[in-house]
Amino acid sequence: MDNQPEQPQPTTSGQIAAPVRRWFLDRLPIWREVRGYRQETWRADIAAALTVSLVSIPQAIGFALIAGLPPLMVVMSVVVGGFVAALLTSSHHLVFGPTNSLSIILAGTIYSFSGHALSPLQLTLVLGLLIGVIQLGAGLAQMGQLTQFVSRSVVIGYGTAISLLLVLSQLPNLAGVHEVERVRGLFGSLLEAAHSVIQGQFSVYSAIMGTVTLLLFYVIERMFPRAPAEFIGLVLLSLVMQFGHLSDLGIRTIQDEGALAAALPSFAGMPIGATDLRVVPGLLSAALAIAILGMLESLSISKTLATRSGQRIDPNQELISMGAANIANSLFRAMPGSASFARSGANYQSGARTQVSALLSSLIVLVALLFCAPLINFIPVPSLAAHLIRIGLKMINRGQIHIARRATRSDAVVFWVTLCAALFLKLDAAIYVGVGVSLALFLKKAATPTLVEYTFNESGNLAAIETKEQRPHAQISIIHVEGELFFGAADIFQQQVRSLADDEDIKVFILRLKNARHLDATTVLALLELHDYLLRHGRHLLISGLSPDVERVLHSSGAFERIGADNIFPAEANPTVSTKHALEHAQQLLHNADPGIRIFYDRPTA
Repeated sequence: MDNQPEQPQPTTSGQIAAPVRRWFLDRLPIWREVRGYRQETWRADIAAALTVSLVSIPQAIGFALIAGLPPLMVVMSVVVGGFVAALLTSSHHLVFGPTNSLSIILAGTIYSFSGHALSPLQLTLVLGLLIGVIQLGAGLAQMGQLTQFVSRSVVIGYGTAISLLLVLSQLPNLAGVHEVERVRGLFGSLLEAAHSVIQGQFSVYSAIMGTVTLLLFYVIERMFPRAPAEFIGLVLLSLVMQFGHLSDLGIRTIQDEGALAAALPSFAGMPIGATDLRVVPGLLSAALAIAILGMLESLSISKTLATRSGQRIDPNQELISMGAANIANSLFRAMPGSASFARSGANYQSGARTQVSALLSSLIVLVALLFCAPLINFIPVPSLAAHLIRIGLKMINRGQIHIARRATRSDAVVFWVTLCAALFLKLDAAIYVGVGVSLALFLKKAATPTLVEYTFNESGNLAAIETKEQRPHAQISIIHVEGELFFGAADIFQQQVRSLADDEDIKVFILRLKNARHLDATTVLALLELHDYLLRHGRHLLISGLSPDVERVLHSSGAFERIGADNIFPAEANPTVSTKHALEHAQQLLHNADPGIRIFYDRPTA
């Protein structure tokens, strides 16, 4: 019977559909939770959703005050973005929406583009679309782990500055100083507000309202520790404003900043046309900084809550959920958002079990918007300012600041540089400054290879030399190199070895690279320059103890052949054998049966 070649089996539609279906299910983690949903889980989630909603509404209105945007636009970020993020996030407790840091950066970006053809609302929507595309692309490209390379000292310094800016930015509203040119920047606005107070050009009743609000929050917290103090306090003050006609005293309310009307989310389409594309390059820097900050906030919050709850999260899925939520916000005319620590923490502490809690919270906020908009419109602006000042003060984490300032000198430098940059430069630039300084200090620390002096003891093992008197007279110097030998270390490495090569009594140098790591093109060129320098003076360079990675770099670069296979001794099981083989070869080169041996290792200073 003839052997017929096996025919390939045709691919069925089911075989194609299965991986696609699995991919989409992985993008919807909430589906796995809903499939096994139980009654007790539902009760826990809806209780947490109610608590988060009570926190979300006053915060959203306050963030509208910071960003200078219509309140409805910010509330819709909670409704639309929060709902989309809840569908896609892998975290059981993460809550998406407007945040204080995002509001401050957004306000600064809008002011820097004042006078542009696009309105502040259009700029916000375009910026939100760019942020969403960057975050979604990062998630789909599996770049979630890259955020771990950003120092926590940068995040702590930046977060501290944001908290201070939030407190300072609300002082004019708390004092009832309204005619302030905010385009002059924060500190210019504060100086102008202080001048107005000195001249008596402020609302005494507004200042009293702000002070009463702070006292009311304090009393509610003391009497009812588990009650949402801000929500209860703002509702009471809104009723007082509405029925007490206090607006006649000059106290501004939400409706003076932009009345909040009952509305459903409406699809508006792309926020930018072909004729407006020229604004995109100018917004990219701010969009990238906000996207990075959002990714850091999201992963930091989700990892913190996952550690407490024992859940495992997918960092890439978190970026996908944030990116999709910001794109949805832009298409539905809502402010871009990020992960909220306050609302996510409240969600976890309220006993949420699944992502359904965050999803229900968005729906509850929408219902409140439809039926309670008139009440919200009477919330006093000074009371919102007091609420935001409390948020800013609570977000200053003294414990983390202490660690960042005292852990290492580099951490302290990164913290203070990031803090000052955020206070005095543009907020998007501060992110780059902080990350740049942290990487520069790390590279400086990593780019310092060490050389320590050793010799062979009577047992034939390598031993350290404590004093110069212990060195035997020798024509051979063994230089033990330890540390990173990437491009940042190449110059230091070459200078240290060349300083030793100035000793003309030494005829053979053995570089012991057993503990050297991460050679690159710059370091290979430095090695070849040293090799050529010694050859020109009738001297020799040998290399011992090469790890497989270092040997691969020398082979692929051609340096192995140029230095010569006879002069290179890869690492062996016994860590000193390759060096002893190099010494034997050095002896042959010197035609000396008993050469003196120096193992040179320059101790780093403390």
